[in-house]
Amino acid sequence: MKVLVTGGAGFIGTHIIVCLLERGHDVHVLDDFSNSSEKALKRVKNITGKFIRFTKGSILDGALLSYLFANESFDSVIHLAAFKAVGESSTNPLKYYENNVVGTLVLSRAMKNFGVKRLIFSSSATVYGDGVQMPLTESSCVQDPTNPYGRTKLMMEQILTDLAKSDPSWDITVLRYFNPVGAHSSGLIGEDPNGIPNNLMPFVSQVAVGKRDKVSVFGNDYDTPDGTGVRDYIHIEDLALGHVKALEKQNSDQRGSSRNIKIYNLGTGRGYSVLEVIEAFSRASGKKIPYEIVKRRPGDVAKCWADPSKSELELGWKATRDLIQMCRDAWNWQVNNPEGYE
Repeated sequence: MKVLVTGGAGFIGTHIIVCLLERGHDVHVLDDFSNSSEKALKRVKNITGKFIRFTKGSILDGALLSYLFANESFDSVIHLAAFKAVGESSTNPLKYYENNVVGTLVLSRAMKNFGVKRLIFSSSATVYGDGVQMPLTESSCVQDPTNPYGRTKLMMEQILTDLAKSDPSWDITVLRYFNPVGAHSSGLIGEDPNGIPNNLMPFVSQVAVGKRDKVSVFGNDYDTPDGTGVRDYIHIEDLALGHVKALEKQNSDQRGSSRNIKIYNLGTGRGYSVLEVIEAFSRASGKKIPYEIVKRRPGDVAKCWADPSKSELELGWKATRDLIQMCRDAWNWQVNNPEGYE
């Protein structure tokens, strides 16, 4: 298939592209490089030996999207382009609503105008909010998310749900990510956040490699075994395969059969606390990871992990890599690329 990947130069996007190319699909990347690097796409080419077409631009640019759809024959779109920092979304919500929600509207309109109606959408477990019983299933109560980032994802899901209900020729798959970590086993591509990392694993990696003094642990008074937040961490290569499985399922489904919108969790089914992750990374890297407890971060939930059984049943997908392998691959990327793609 010929696939447009929005936000394809980012951490998640590059790993998905590797998986797509290795399985014989044709890829075109759209990215504005606001939180990614063209060098990452060159690394993907080094891994796969295959050419990648890319266009620099934003999903907010309707004219550019129309040009792309008019000149390319896309079969499907994987929509990853979004701002994703929970903390920043609380301090600058308008930035998130404009880019994430408005961008999805502009993209959906372009897809509709040019008759491209297969979409894989990058959503998040943050849509479940707090206080929901674990593990989270796709039918778990979706409450008010605890931060603007999560609310944008929930709004985007609702837009796509209403779109699919209005026109049964759409085939939309929503993938709710838990916490993608790790890096490609080659060590050539990985997570390279701008400025101070917003997620735990890249922060721990930078402490281990000596770029930062210590890890800030946001709160130790949650209702969890050691008081720190518990999350379901998933290896980025497992996550990437989940997208390709969803894409290929859309292609194999007979037109008109069970089409519309489907939702899947992409997680391992197990939660790890912040302190457990720090300990596992210390063992994987052989480095002592100093940390300090600081006050809770606005928008964080106490615990969150998936029930991924629906993905296994319907997509034939299951996460196979454990926390130690996640830490080893993250460390392999970090130690070989201490300044990221720079």
